[in-house]
Amino acid sequence: MASRKKQLSKRTKMKSATAKTPAASQETVLPLLTGAAIQEKIREMGRQIRADFPGEPLLLVGVLKGAVLFLADLARQIPGEVTFDFIAVSSYGKEAKSSGQVKLNKDLDSSIEGKTVIVVEDILDTGLTLEYLLRVLQQRKPKNLRVAVLLDKKERRLVDVHADYTGFAIPNEFVVGYGLDYAERYRNLPDVGILSLPPVSH
Repeated sequence: MASRKKQLSKRTKMKSATAKTPAASQETVLPLLTGAAIQEKIREMGRQIRADFPGEPLLLVGVLKGAVLFLADLARQIPGEVTFDFIAVSSYGKEAKSSGQVKLNKDLDSSIEGKTVIVVEDILDTGLTLEYLLRVLQQRKPKNLRVAVLLDKKERRLVDVHADYTGFAIPNEFVVGYGLDYAERYRNLPDVGILSLPPVSH
C-alpha cells in the first residue's frame, strides 16, 4: 500500500540512494513473523472464510502489489469455487501525507454485482485506502463484502475501518517481506520482518 511509506518519515529521504545500493548492505531486517507461522494463520483464515460462506462461490480481490502472495496462499486454503481479481490504488498529492486522497490506478476486470467478495490486503494501517476501496466496491452492489488482512497495525488507524478476518496484530514498525516492500525490494522474503535503516549521515 502506498501510504505505508509515510511511516519512514525523515528516513524516506534515503529511499532513492538506498535503492541504488547493491544488496542494500547497510539495511537489516529483524525477524517478526516466520513463514511457518504465517502459513498456519492463513490456513485458519481460509477455514473461517469457507465456514462463513459454505458452498458459495467466492471472489478474492487482491490489492496490488503487496497482497499477491497472501492472496495466492489464502486461495489455496479455501475449498470450493474461488476466483481472483485485482485492484490497485495509491495516495496522491504533493506531500505523501495521510490526507485521505486516494486514486484508483487499476480497476477490476469484471463486475462484482451479486457476488460474495473478499478484499485481500497485506496490511491495514491508517485505514484510508481501505475506507476508499470499500466505498467504491459497495457502490457496485456485491452480495457480500468482507475484508481479510494479514497484518493489522492498529496504532496507525485514522479512520474507523476494520477487517473481518485478521492474521496478526503487529507493532507500529515498518515491516517488509511476504509481499511488503521497501523501494520495491524484500517482497520475496518468506517471513515478515522489521526493516532497520542505517542512520542518516550529515
